[in-house]
Amino acid sequence: MSFVYTPPADPLEVLYRDENLIVLNKPTGLLSVPGRAEDHKDSLQSRVEAAYGGALVVHRLDMDTSGAIVMAFDKETHRHLSKQFEIKTVTKEYVCLVDGLVADEEGQVDLPLRCDWPNRPLQMVDPELGKKALTRWRVLTRREADAVTRLALTPVTGRSHQLRVHCLSLGHPILGDRFYAPQSVISKSARLCLHAETLSFDHPMTGKRLSFMAPCEF
Repeated sequence: MSFVYTPPADPLEVLYRDENLIVLNKPTGLLSVPGRAEDHKDSLQSRVEAAYGGALVVHRLDMDTSGAIVMAFDKETHRHLSKQFEIKTVTKEYVCLVDGLVADEEGQVDLPLRCDWPNRPLQMVDPELGKKALTRWRVLTRREADAVTRLALTPVTGRSHQLRVHCLSLGHPILGDRFYAPQSVISKSARLCLHAETLSFDHPMTGKRLSFMAPCEF
């Protein structure tokens, strides 16, 4: 799927920085890492490199998703943080706005996902060939006036587009989701209403538990 890349010109919003790592609040519309095309080179990683002389990517957020993301300045920090993601000691919580009033107060979606190759980068549920994907969710607020629910999402696994597809599977697509939502839901917001609000991990050098909250604009 092609798109016109018009990244925001917002300055870097740094939540924390030391000699080993940096935590930022990525804006919506900005790639986490440079794309292959020449006009897709602008990214959070390239901006951090320009500002601080280097940045090693530990994890990514979709271009349309905003929120907390950590990058490493050295290989040892990168290795340590990557291991934490692998063994799932990193905790993340997202907030989103979905279409419709979600009936239950909380629950989980346990549906395996794989790439929908003819329509990549879209993902699809596939019980046979998909990789395990688990998301826990809970209702934060319901807006009766425009039938919108604000959810907290905790991804236990980290599959591509996991939160988008799992919300869709609940029957409540995320507002502004140009990949998975119908046009009536896309038009409810100028941006994808998905934001990585909190991020916690152990500092690779000190062992201290660090927790960050990235301000959400919706």
